[in-house]
Amino acid sequence: MPTPTKTRKIWIGRYLIAVAALHTIAAFLFFGPVFMGMLERGVFNTVNRDPLRSAATWFLLFGGPLLLLGMCIDSLERKPNFSEAGMMGLGLLLCCILAVILMPLSGFWLAMPAAIALMNIRVNQGQAA
Repeated sequence: MPTPTKTRKIWIGRYLIAVAALHTIAAFLFFGPVFMGMLERGVFNTVNRDPLRSAATWFLLFGGPLLLLGMCIDSLERKPNFSEAGMMGLGLLLCCILAVILMPLSGFWLAMPAAIALMNIRVNQGQAA
């Protein structure tokens, strides 16, 4: 029986991990002064109702769940039968579409190739069975 690495390339999880790292670095580049102001104020309860601090915080924190998703997908991609891929891909794609509608100038475009690739894994496995 061929191993998953011989039948398909394993890249989707690693790609999302890279996007998560890029996203976290971008958070510090785009919002560095905002984070410095929060640090100067002692960090605790510094977001409050400030929209800019709120946006900066969510931008930074989103990298963590995206990293975890990438790690999970990287692990699942190694399974001979990654049957969960289609639903994960569809869910990720729908989330990206909604995000792009709400924020066209965002990095959510970067997750779309991974979502489409996940959906294709499901299709290809269904045809092989």
